[in-house]
Amino acid sequence: MTSNEIAHRDDQQAVATTEQAGPQPTDGSTALMQWAQEADLAYQMAQKLAVTSFVPQSLRNKPGDITAAILAGAELGLKPMATLKSIDVIQGTPALRAHAMRAVVQKQGHEIELVESTPEKCVMRGRRKGSDNWQTVTWTIERARQMGLLGKDQWKKQPQTMLVARCTGELSRLIASDALHGMPYVSEELEGTTTGEVLPPKKAPLSVAALTAPTPEPTADEAAYSVARDDQPGGWDQDAIDDSVDWTPEPDQQ
Repeated sequence: MTSNEIAHRDDQQAVATTEQAGPQPTDGSTALMQWAQEADLAYQMAQKLAVTSFVPQSLRNKPGDITAAILAGAELGLKPMATLKSIDVIQGTPALRAHAMRAVVQKQGHEIELVESTPEKCVMRGRRKGSDNWQTVTWTIERARQMGLLGKDQWKKQPQTMLVARCTGELSRLIASDALHGMPYVSEELEGTTTGEVLPPKKAPLSVAALTAPTPEPTADEAAYSVARDDQPGGWDQDAIDDSVDWTPEPDQQ
């Protein structure tokens, strides 16, 4: 048998082997399979963590929600335990706590600076990595009043903290929305259990326009709505409050 005949035979065998093996996985399918394996491992971890005090009350005994939080946190570069201290699931929507959102943005190399912070006013500025242009965001008590926020418990107790949180969310969306991976709001903006009351779904802001638009006068039905007290079901998530570095208890609460 000549060398040409041997080469031809080997080529035929190689083609036959490829046909028997079927189509090769694409990069996309390989990445999806890898993600599925990671999700399975995260769920196994979540089942063990779900009954512990290391997870916020809103996630306790909910391994599915814990899994989703861990996977979402991983996309932001957060390790599992850090995720449980940084993400709240509010009415089915994951949201970063203000301190965690600043950390995610700064980790990407973007800059955020607190220019002024008082109980009446907060000014923050930031710029994207490599940019010379600064974006400035200002939140005042008057702006919060126009949105109907001042009647809420945490705006009465911690106005300075709430102003910082609002500035954090708005500024982060302006300079680094791509770093937030689908979690553009801080927990405080969604009025969640970290520093605000849990509101009906219709109250949750869905866009920047919704966040900045003046609040209309309440209707008769809305005026009848009241927020549950801390000692009633559906009230505060004390574990989440204790875990947040942005929330400092009042002296009479310690």
